[in-house]
Parts: sequence; structure tokens; C-alpha cells
Amino acid sequence: MSENDGKKTLGLKSGARSGSVKQSFSHGRTKNVVVETKRKRVVVPKPGAGKSGGGGGQAGGDPSRRPAGISDAEMDRRLKALQAAKARESEEAEQRVQDEKRREEERQRRREDMEAKEREERAREEALKAKAEEEERKKREAAEAVKREREEREAARKAVLSTPSRSARKPEPATAKKKESESEAPAREAAPAREATSQPKTFTKPDATPRKGGRNDRDRDSRGKGARDDARRTGKLTLNQAMAGGGGRQRSMAAMKRKQERARQKAMGGAEIREKVVRDVQVPETIVVSELANRMAERVADVVKALMQNGMMMTQNQAIDADTAELIIEEFGHKIVRVSDADVEDVIDAVEDKDEDLVSRPPVVTVMGHVDHGKTSLLDAIRHAKVVSGEAGGITQHIGAYQVTTDSGQLLSFLDTPGHAAFTSMRARGAQVTDIVILVVAADDAVMPQTIEAINHAKAAQVPMIVAINKVDKPDADPNKVRTALLQHEVIVEQMSGDVQDVEVSAITGQGLDELLEAIALQSEILELKANPTRAAAGAVIEAQLDVGRGPVATVLVQNGTLKQGDIFVVGEQWGKVRALVDDKGNRVKEAGPSVPVEVLGLNGTPEAGDVLNVVETEAQAREIAEYREQAAKDKRAAAGAATTLDQLMAKAKADENVSELPILVKADVQGSAEAIAQAMEKIGNDEVRVRLLHSAVGAITESDIGLAEASGAPVIGFNVRANAPARAAANQKGVEIRYYSVIYDLVDDVKKAASGLLSAEVRENFIGYAEIKEVFKVSNVGKVAGCLVTEGVARRSAGVRLLRDNVVIHEGTLKTLKRFKDEVAEVQSGQECGMAFENYDDIRAGDVIEIFEREEVERNLD
Repeated sequence: MSENDGKKTLGLKSGARSGSVKQSFSHGRTKNVVVETKRKRVVVPKPGAGKSGGGGGQAGGDPSRRPAGISDAEMDRRLKALQAAKARESEEAEQRVQDEKRREEERQRRREDMEAKEREERAREEALKAKAEEEERKKREAAEAVKREREEREAARKAVLSTPSRSARKPEPATAKKKESESEAPAREAAPAREATSQPKTFTKPDATPRKGGRNDRDRDSRGKGARDDARRTGKLTLNQAMAGGGGRQRSMAAMKRKQERARQKAMGGAEIREKVVRDVQVPETIVVSELANRMAERVADVVKALMQNGMMMTQNQAIDADTAELIIEEFGHKIVRVSDADVEDVIDAVEDKDEDLVSRPPVVTVMGHVDHGKTSLLDAIRHAKVVSGEAGGITQHIGAYQVTTDSGQLLSFLDTPGHAAFTSMRARGAQVTDIVILVVAADDAVMPQTIEAINHAKAAQVPMIVAINKVDKPDADPNKVRTALLQHEVIVEQMSGDVQDVEVSAITGQGLDELLEAIALQSEILELKANPTRAAAGAVIEAQLDVGRGPVATVLVQNGTLKQGDIFVVGEQWGKVRALVDDKGNRVKEAGPSVPVEVLGLNGTPEAGDVLNVVETEAQAREIAEYREQAAKDKRAAAGAATTLDQLMAKAKADENVSELPILVKADVQGSAEAIAQAMEKIGNDEVRVRLLHSAVGAITESDIGLAEASGAPVIGFNVRANAPARAAANQKGVEIRYYSVIYDLVDDVKKAASGLLSAEVRENFIGYAEIKEVFKVSNVGKVAGCLVTEGVARRSAGVRLLRDNVVIHEGTLKTLKRFKDEVAEVQSGQECGMAFENYDDIRAGDVIEIFEREEVERNLD
């Protein structure tokens, strides 16, 4: 079989037609390209195809009217889709008709509401205009009546002063009346013009059909033009215009709105004029202009304008004195109440407590005495604790506050003060807050300097004293020696027929402790100690420190009232809110009553030991009092450090010229220790050298301390504190010395040694011999040479010499030569002859005496 087998080749009728196209290129080149042109087949629908919408089933079932290659199911699906599309189109058309109808109704409703508002506004404006015209008419009539009456009185007065004849006076009223009418005519004609210019412009809307969706254009144009005309500013306001109150400047839109609002309220029967409120304005010594305006409830611009009118060009941020403020306050019609800056402390409650509010409180007992006399050991025996083991060197460095309950159930508050001489101020504060002083004296040591000082503190505070003679268990103890020694200081114990209780105790064996507690209880009963626990708390700061993690912490002895958690307080130059209260055993408590020592957390800074704590109502009051106290302290320090005259300043500079200074920087663990170290440093030195304390604070040694020490060349001393890592690195890098101490004795001794190194060495003269001049010779190339006889001691060439004539020193110098016969020698013994020549001095005579001496430098120390 052939491939075609009588069949036609598969292809398209009247398919693509071929042809050729000649293409042209650059440089005259051409090319013939064969192309094919395809024709698009256009399908024309049959005449009956559009009528098959209602008979989908017939069309689907009629194969002759169906396109080729489409099944019955496909044809049904197509017909259903066509029907759904037509239904959707009809629904959308209906929805569009409804939306358009609804929008038209909304537009109509808005148009009606707008027309109603415009009618109401037009009616209100017409009523206001009518009322304003009525008021203006009444004012004009009243003014015309007053003017007419004035002119009539003037005419009558002229008639009286004119010719006295009756005939001459008759036509005058008529003439005056005519003149009056003639003069009033132009005035009446001008009055409506003035009235029109003085009245605020009002506009009425013409009756016109408003446009769709908005107001009438002509109405809006007239309103906008009127508003712009009223609000237009005619020029900038100058200073002279402001002071003169003029300037031709028109009102702003806000002012016009306020004026219209007042007119509306007046038309509705509201209040026309408000009465000015007269206020009592508190004014301190100086006050800022804006604050003054705030206290008067006046605008700042008005106050500044009043100051300018009085010749003071001030801004709202500048301060004025009380006299200027009084002038402005009186000008505004208020009353001034002068207050002082110190009045901020008046909020601290200082009322007297009523007798029915007072209840008994535990006594505050302070243990005092010389160092190492057993004060803390005695308190340990009472408390059954071991406090001494925690103190460096076995001595107390801080004021400790403890509470002890006796066997009889009585509560006692103890203060343990240091006994070293450096803690004088700490002991003084302990005496100020205490009720009873226990003076501890060692039986084997008797009365010592700090014992005498404690006696003086107790007497100054007028506090009763109990003498505890400690260490009676030692073999060399002599209590009677202590009692006798106390007589010299006017302390007479009961065994010496006095009124001061004395108890022999031993902290080691516990002897006499019960008798001591009974003596304290007896003394407290005699004192009848009472306090009011219901009032605002007040207390004294026994000690303060900067604790890492807890911040500033103050040990406070509550003296009156009850200190509660959450109370706002002010203490010295610091303030705070009680965040937590910790008792002497380390337990957190909610409140602390009278005579209870607690640690207070929540301060914004470290207070001074001895500051008074007072509870106030608000944080603003506490902050204001603290800021006032801080400023007052700064002013006091500045006044104390400033020289009053230039002569005093120059004299001080001249006095300090030859004084060497040892600068140091001290950081301590608590405020009391820092203060004690500062006082000890002030006592070190003399007229030639002294210690200058650059900075003293509480807390760890920081990098800023190292920077300050480097700038001043000073060492940094840490007392029970250490330097942090950045500070140590900075000290190593900058070469700053850091020295740590835990006992104040060692610190003071080392500073004394360092200050002693600044002292110039003392030069001492040792006389070693005398020589008498027997003869004077002249030697060439040498000058005058004295032939001498050494009468005492020895003559050395290296020594210094003085020439005495009639026991008067006429020359002091050194020897040029010392010869024995013809030889130079180092020294000549007594009884031998020698030749001496002075350096640069020839006035020597026979009979003069030569004094020979040697100089020796001796190192000095500060006592």
C-alpha cells in the first residue's frame, strides 16, 4: 500500500499565504525574505442561537443546534451559568436603584436640617440685632437727654449772667432752643453713622434655595468676608503701643467669639459682669514672675505688661523681690501675705502633747567611758551577745543601738558609744538623746581623759549618771581609788555620801549585773519617762551609712510618736519614704514606737549623724524642707569660707605661704566614723605643716575619688571600705596610693608620720671649742692670718666659726685655712697654737675670740 492510499493530505483550507518582502540594510545592502500571511477566521452566530435562553433543555438535547464537540452535561452547565449571570445582573440593578433612592432621601434630610439651623440662627441673630438696636437707642436717648439738660443749664446760666432787663431775657430761651435744635440736628444725623460703626457686624441670609449638599454661596461669601474684616490685624504691636495700651490692633477671632458668647448669654438673661475674686497671695523673699501670676490667677502676659508699665523689663522666668511683687499684687487688686523661706519648716508638728495622751516609755541608756575600760563587754554580758568580736581591734568604732529585756520584764534601750578620743562628737550626740548615762570606769585604771570628757557631756546634757566600776575581778582592782578619783570631778557616789549610784561589776564573771539593771530601773522610775505614741514620729539619727544593695541606711532612735512603714519624713538635708524598718536583731518590723532604735531604709541620701528625723504629710513638703536646708547650709559654708576684706584675704595667703599641706581623701563605712576621722585630721599639724582633708564621704572608693586624688596628689584612705574594680584599675594606672584601715589608731598614727615628713629638719649647734687671737700677720696671697691659741675644746677646719669682740658677734662664717706651723691640718687640740684665716673677712684684731661650732640636722616629729 502506498502512504496516501487514495486519501487526501491533512491540512487547512485557504490557510497561510506565502510571499516575499525585500528588506533594506545599511551601506546599500538588500535581502529578500519569504513571509506567510495568515487570515483570521470570523465566526458568525446563527440566526436562531439567541433564542435558546428559555429552552435550555431543548437546546441541550438538540444535537443539530449544539456546537461540535460539546456534551449534554457541558451544555447544561453553560446554560445554568448564563441564567445565574442574568439573575445577578438584575439584582445588582435593583440594588443600585435602592441605593440611589436612599442617598437622595439622606441628601434631602440634610438639606432640611441645614435649612432649619439656618432659620434658627437667622432668627437668633435678628433677635440679638433687635436687642442691640434697642439698647443703643436707649443709650442714645439717654445721652441726648443728658446733653439737652446740660445745654439748658448752660443757656440758663448765660441768661442769668446777661442783661438784667426782663425784656432782654425773654427771647433768650427761644433763641437758645433754636440754637440747640440747630446744633442737635447734625449730631442726630451723625449718631446713626457712629452707631453703625460701633455695632458688631451681623449678616442675614437671603431667601434662596440652597445648593445640593451645602450652604448658599452668597451667604458663605458674606460671612467669610465679614469674619475676615473683623479679624484682620492692622500691624505688629510695638513696645510703646503695648505700654500705651493702644496700637490700633483689632481683636482676634477668639476675642470676637468670646464677645459674641457674652452677648448671647446676656440676651438669654445670664450674668453680665463677674465680680473680681480678691485673693491672699503668699510671697516669699523672691518669686518668679510666672509663679506670681499663677498665685494671683492672672495671665502671665498681663503681669509682664504691668511690670513694663512700671519701668521693669522682665520676662516670665525672671525673679522679682517681695517689694516689687507687692506693687504688682496691689495693682491687680489682691492682698499680699509675706512669708519667709524658713516658713517651709512650719509644717513640722511642734504642738504640745496632752497629759492624757502620754504613756510610759523605756529609758534610753548610754554607756560611756574611756577606751578599753570594758563598755562593750559589759553590754555584751547584759545582752548575752558577742559584739566585741565583730569590732576591729576589740574597740567600738560606731554607736551601737540595742534593746534589752531584763529578767523582771522591763525593756531598756542601750546606746554603746566609742571611747576613743576621735569620737568626741559621737559621744556628745549620745548624751543628747539619752535618759541615763552609765559611766564605765576600770577598777585597775581609774579615771582617764575620755572618762572626764564623758562626765562633762553628761553634765552638759543634765542627764543622771550611774557609775559602773568594771573589772573588779582583777587582782589589782581598787574600786575605792575610782570613787576617790571621781571626787575631783564633782561626781560623788553614794558610798561617799553622794547621790550618784555606783555598782561594782565584772563583764567576765557577770558580778553586779543584776544590781546594775536594778539601778537603771530605779532611776527610770524616778524620771517618769513618758511619750505620745499617737503623734507624728520624731527621732534622732544615731548613725548613718551607705550600704551596697540597700542604699542609704540610718540608725534612728525614735523619741516621740510611732514611725511606720510608708511614712514620709525629712531628716537634716535629706528626705525619704520609709521603705523598711529593721530592729537591732535584724528582723523587719512594721512600726517603731518611742525609745525604739531601728534602721530606716528609703532615704534619698546619707544624712549626718545627729540629724533630727520628722515625719511630714506629703513628699512635696519633705522635698521643699530638704532643699531649703541644703541651700541654707551652702550659704552658711560660703559665708564662713569667704574673707570679709581684701586685707584679710592677703594676710591669710601670706600666712599660708610657708605652710606645707598634706592632702588626703577619706572614705568610711558610716557617717560617724567619717566625721571622727575628719576631726582627728584637723588636730594634726602645727604652724609649718597641716593635713588638708580634700573629701570625706560614706561608701566604697570609686573611680571619681581616684580622679580627685590624682589631681591633688593625695592618697586615698579607706576606713572599713574597699575600692571597686574600676577604682583599683584607675589607681594602678594613675599611680594613686590606696591605704586601708580598720582601727582609727593606726590611721591617725600613719597620717602623723606622713605629715612629719613634710617638716623641715631641725638644725642644732654643738660648740666644740674656743680660740684666742694672740697676733695678726699679713701673708701674701692669703691676707690677714690670726695667730691663735686654742683655749678650749678643739678647732676643726670643717666647722663653722664666729668672731667675738667684747662678747659681741661681729662675723660668722667658715675658715679659709687652718695651719699648725707651716702645715695645713684638719684639727688642732686644746692648748696648741695655730694660724687661722677667715673666708672673705680680714677685720681681725689681737684679743678677739673665735668660737668654733658644728651644725647637726635632727628630724622632727609631730606630737
